[in-house]
Amino acid sequence: MAEEGAVWQLSGRGAGRSYADVLLRYSVALLWPGDAGPWSPDRDDEEFEGGFVRRFAAELQSSGACRISAVGLVASGYSYLDVFDDVVGLDLQHARRVRCCELPTDYDFGQPVFGPTPTRFSRVQCAEVRDYVWRFLNSPPTYWQEAPLPALPAEEPAMEDIPSHLQDCIAAAADLYPLFRDSERFGPSPSEDEIVGHLVLPFLRSLGWLPERIGVKWRYIDVALFASLPRSPETCFFVIEAKRLGAGVESALDQAKGYVHSLGEARDIVVTDGVRYRLYAAQNEYAPIAYANLVRLKRSAVELFNRLARP
Repeated sequence: MAEEGAVWQLSGRGAGRSYADVLLRYSVALLWPGDAGPWSPDRDDEEFEGGFVRRFAAELQSSGACRISAVGLVASGYSYLDVFDDVVGLDLQHARRVRCCELPTDYDFGQPVFGPTPTRFSRVQCAEVRDYVWRFLNSPPTYWQEAPLPALPAEEPAMEDIPSHLQDCIAAAADLYPLFRDSERFGPSPSEDEIVGHLVLPFLRSLGWLPERIGVKWRYIDVALFASLPRSPETCFFVIEAKRLGAGVESALDQAKGYVHSLGEARDIVVTDGVRYRLYAAQNEYAPIAYANLVRLKRSAVELFNRLARP
């Protein structure tokens, strides 16, 4: 029998994009922001956008953890796992292993028991949720509560040799990224227009795009790249949608698809926050086909560089 104790709620969504499938696949609870580095008792909550990480690392005990889509039991202490440094555009390195039992269908409590906007991580006070969790834990089947944990994914190798024509813009991104995220030194986060000017345009110029073939706010598109002149829907080669830094680039896809539809031409889409770039193929129902994070470059980033280079 499971002994009743604290129940915690962990959201599997951030910046408009779900990563719940990753949590369930690897039996791991993940929390952002991870780019600030590992948590320790001497670090201030403000370094981690509030007290979420402190509660996750120091206050969460090995008892029931509940979500609407799954119930789980915490199976490890806090750890910092670099393999989850970039999950759907989010830095989720703060981790704990959790034995999860995914529900056949999402359980609907019929009311906002986690509040109108659930936080990324919090202790559950709602009696109805707590009762549901403990009845679930004490009901068969219970084999999953002691099942072996799945292996964690292998970390992708870092890019060792950065192409020479990209070295300056990547170095600039590495310098600006921590500054832009530091509200005490920099102030409010830069706007989307600033991200385009300071990060996106220098990156595109490094890839060989000439100024006259880069349209900014062309037909409401943040950045449009043209294969030839004159600039028109027929010559538009890429549509690029920019978001604020750390906003989760995948959340911008639907908006970009609307711009493509208005052109009347099928065009590949790039979504970016100036540091993370994901390319979606129009001919493959906008499936993601290439990705690069300029401040955490992996070998696979070469594919995005090659595809996004000026033809």
